[in-house]
Amino acid sequence: MHHWTWINVSLLDLTQFFSLFFDENRYGSVFKSHILGCPTVVSMDPELNRCILMSESKGILPGYPQSMLEILGKSNIAAVHGPAHKTMRGALLSLVSPTIIKQQILPTIDQFMRSHLSYWANQIIDIQEKTKEMALLSSLKQVFGNESCSLSKELMPEFFKLVLGTLSLPIDLPNTNYHCGLQARKNIVRMLKGLIEERRNSKETHEDMLSSLMNGGENRYQLSDEEIIDQIITILYSGYETVSTTSMMAVKYLHDHPRVLEELRKEHMGIRERKMAEDPLDWDDYKSMKFTRAVIFETSRLATIVNGVLRKTMKDMELNGFVIPKGWRIYVYTRELNYDPCLYPDPHTFNPWRWLDRSLETQNYFFIFGGGTRQCPGKELGIAEISTFLHYFVTKYRWEEVGGDKLMKFPRVEAPNGLHIRVSDL
Repeated sequence: MHHWTWINVSLLDLTQFFSLFFDENRYGSVFKSHILGCPTVVSMDPELNRCILMSESKGILPGYPQSMLEILGKSNIAAVHGPAHKTMRGALLSLVSPTIIKQQILPTIDQFMRSHLSYWANQIIDIQEKTKEMALLSSLKQVFGNESCSLSKELMPEFFKLVLGTLSLPIDLPNTNYHCGLQARKNIVRMLKGLIEERRNSKETHEDMLSSLMNGGENRYQLSDEEIIDQIITILYSGYETVSTTSMMAVKYLHDHPRVLEELRKEHMGIRERKMAEDPLDWDDYKSMKFTRAVIFETSRLATIVNGVLRKTMKDMELNGFVIPKGWRIYVYTRELNYDPCLYPDPHTFNPWRWLDRSLETQNYFFIFGGGTRQCPGKELGIAEISTFLHYFVTKYRWEEVGGDKLMKFPRVEAPNGLHIRVSDL
């Protein structure tokens, strides 16, 4: 039986707590602490992490704090388990199946990206701000179709408050980020209830995600209005930071690695040469983007947008020799795996070519998109969005950094003052 290492960390000292991970593993790969208001096991052990992620049916459930779920909703896919999780996951997967992406979503994404990127030339832009706006507007277009334009002006500022609320300390006092996040949720719920009611009273037909959810995925997944609203918030929230931050960091890495940019541009110029200028990307074009997929995976690995996931034990459990008491949380910290030299030789080098061997994507410790029954259902959708963005960006523009912007990669990937680039026509 293994012995625990205790680390005493206060709730208000999370940044300092996270910095301990970089301290040469001085506390070992598994230790316990007291964060998020309860005892928490932190695991950086690859075997233990894999065991935890694959053990949902054996007494390990999602462990996200109640404060976060108050904002995201009790039917959020990260909160539910058992039959409810199966239903919610099934409903989500029915929205983003390969057939639906091919026939409905990819044309929508292509039209949006082509239009959204058409006015970026000959100016200095904050690529962090632009990709955040791009990711949210793209999701709104997929969820609400033609109604997204009229809805976005009112919904976007509320959504940004909601996101900030989930990342804040749960202090529900006026003017705190958490309080504003709760209020933002109420406002978004009100807007979505009104839209659902309007659609029920209208005879118009729509081809978008909201319509599919209201129709129960052709009556296979019948959801209540509250569940539909939580699913919409899930879709918007889960795709927002991952798509925007991966897009921003891809632009950054491509700028810093001209040989990678040259190879990526060659792939996309090859696609354009086979098409008329006004022709949209189609499914075959997307599936041919082998190097683009490799760039996205390498960006996700090196930047590590998601550091880990939270789980909770429903009974006393022994996992890989560690006894974890009932009711404890487990922080499955997967970040270190991304820099394991056994899995990724020369791990701190940006090398997309390593991903051209597809076996790397299917290896047992590939947790960039989660693991087990909770692997991200929107994985392919996110890759399609970023691929389409990169297609129009690298075939239309060249860019250079203005300079002086600080980039933080931990505990969150962000540019505190923005990441400014000068964009010009190719």
